[in-house]
Amino acid sequence: MNFSKLFPAAFTFLIMLSACTHGNFEDTGMTVFRYNESAGLTSLDPAFARDQANIWATNQIFNGLVQFDENLKVKPCIAKSWEISGDGLTYTFQLRTDVQFHSDPSFGKNVIRKVSASDFVYSFKRLSDEKTASPGAWVLEKVNKGENAFSAPNDSTFIIRLSAPFPPFLGLLSMQYCSVVPHEAVEKYGSDFRQHPVGTGPFRFGMWKEGVKLVLLKNNHYFESGKDGPLPYLDAVAVTFIIEKQSAFLEFIKGNLDFISGIDASYKDELLTNKGELRAKYTSSINLSKQPYLNTEYLGILIDTNFEAAAKSPLRHQLIRQAISYGFDRVKMMRYLRNNIGKPGLAGFVPAGIPWFDQQKVEGYSYDPVRAMQLLEKAGYPGAKGLPPITLTTNASYLDLCRYIQSQLGEIGIQVKIDVTPPATLREMIAQSKVSFFRGSWIADYPDAENYLSLFYSPNFCPAGPNYTHFKSGTFDRLYNESTRETNDSLRGLKYMQMDRLLMEQAPVIVLYYDEVLRFTRKNISGLGSNPLNLLTLKHVKKSK
Repeated sequence: MNFSKLFPAAFTFLIMLSACTHGNFEDTGMTVFRYNESAGLTSLDPAFARDQANIWATNQIFNGLVQFDENLKVKPCIAKSWEISGDGLTYTFQLRTDVQFHSDPSFGKNVIRKVSASDFVYSFKRLSDEKTASPGAWVLEKVNKGENAFSAPNDSTFIIRLSAPFPPFLGLLSMQYCSVVPHEAVEKYGSDFRQHPVGTGPFRFGMWKEGVKLVLLKNNHYFESGKDGPLPYLDAVAVTFIIEKQSAFLEFIKGNLDFISGIDASYKDELLTNKGELRAKYTSSINLSKQPYLNTEYLGILIDTNFEAAAKSPLRHQLIRQAISYGFDRVKMMRYLRNNIGKPGLAGFVPAGIPWFDQQKVEGYSYDPVRAMQLLEKAGYPGAKGLPPITLTTNASYLDLCRYIQSQLGEIGIQVKIDVTPPATLREMIAQSKVSFFRGSWIADYPDAENYLSLFYSPNFCPAGPNYTHFKSGTFDRLYNESTRETNDSLRGLKYMQMDRLLMEQAPVIVLYYDEVLRFTRKNISGLGSNPLNLLTLKHVKKSK
């Protein structure tokens, strides 16, 4: 492909990138924010923004009706205001009239294409269309199936009608799946829209050489302003795709990257102390920020004995599941294996940081080997004698945690075997209910406890839904259904806590820890911020020389 003909500005910029030794852009006079994406990108189409890599990239290029602030409160974006009907079924959005798509040949020469309500009708219908095959179509499951699901009575009014009330729905609309796209570009590029995106965001598409580099350029016509003037403040964003995380870390230390997120075992001890603090030798060149991450790490248990994997498993007994939950020290585990990154899973399944949910009111499991032994005896296995070995299936990234749990449970007589399986294979086995005990994690799609509790709602049995444990409780299902109809946030929160307490009692999952967002930036970077969804937002970022 000849990039010089398709994207002349981006091609010129790519030459500038290549000419600068080790990515040193100071000579160009441009402020370029550089980060690495080891997982690579599969698409720049927001309808396929399924994983973090795609979400981060599309968040710079596209906008939706609403967005979250750093405290996960919904605030305006392209929609300047909205109203929700008393029955919770109709959402009416008033749109800004000054938002325009990035310039693109699909609009014709020198055409300024503004966003109208009909663009949202098109975008939402495209998202829900089976022909699009978007993994985000589920976002619109609660929308009315009739012809009037989406409507635009005029250019600045957009209406969505639901088939049943769903209080978290407004937050769902902040997801990248719900971004507005122009029909002209989608129709012109077809499947190639994934690599030629046209949006309204603070950065416009420059070029993407898959597996090598992605370049996004400043949108000089962006509609939002910050405290220091029009956004964005950066001239460009450059993303590399170095697969080895240790290699990317070295590039960051050398100053060739401006930001890294999270921590990898390959450099964990080099960068952080056992207390999770930045080592002294890096404090002059690097900033570290931490905050709760809406991610619960857990051990899942298939409890439906209709499946062969669970039929003879000792874990089909609630008392055994509870004994395991009491049988290992999460505080010690976090200190020695995680450098205290994250919080021990001593409460329920729902992590801290979720609005209208008080995690401290849900009691989980702390380390109590005496209590574990009592439960084993009550289950008919005094001292764990006669208890068959239990197989825990995980992937290599979590082998150290699983070995720790194996060792601790061994001290009270519970024998655990560890089966290490590739991540993709493990996901497939879990979806097909072929493993009885597995390591899992759940990262929030949107900041509502319902997103976590839906994993245990019986109509959501996998493979069609995310109920991987096949947990079923009439009481839980009743509370879940009541919560989806409850429009009072505080009352809905009380039902959420009841459900989480029930989960801890029945123990279809064993909570390990609640993760944290770690962000490391060079000292000359400001305005990046952080949030519990770990969404990367670059429009407020500044980079000094």
